[in-house]
Amino acid sequence: MGGGVAATRKPLILVVDDTEDARDLCAEYLQFHDFLVETAHDGQEAIRKALAVRPDLILMDLSMPIMDGWQATRWLKANEQTCAIPVVAFTAHAMVISQMSALEAGCDEVVTKPVLPNDLVRVLRQVLARTGASN
Repeated sequence: MGGGVAATRKPLILVVDDTEDARDLCAEYLQFHDFLVETAHDGQEAIRKALAVRPDLILMDLSMPIMDGWQATRWLKANEQTCAIPVVAFTAHAMVISQMSALEAGCDEVVTKPVLPNDLVRVLRQVLARTGASN
């Protein structure tokens, strides 16, 4: 019988959103679906948390005060300590140009709000599998 602690470790997701209710609801739902969750309320806090906890994936709102998700993603992807962490943009910007700019900033995937919770989990698991971060 194989499978130690490393084989059963839950993926750690950093949920970044300036709206407390949205952040908390998303975190609670992801925890229910066997993810570990950390949260941040803006891009600057996201960078600090990403450096400190090294999440398996970052779910990044794009429109936030202080430092938006585009800026934070560019910083994370340019830094050698965080560049391999996949970033999924989680945004209300449904326009194709906004989605393209998120991908150009370094996001690995774009999910448009509102999204069905099961669809969000499916996308996160797909990105984790693609990047080798899922267990």
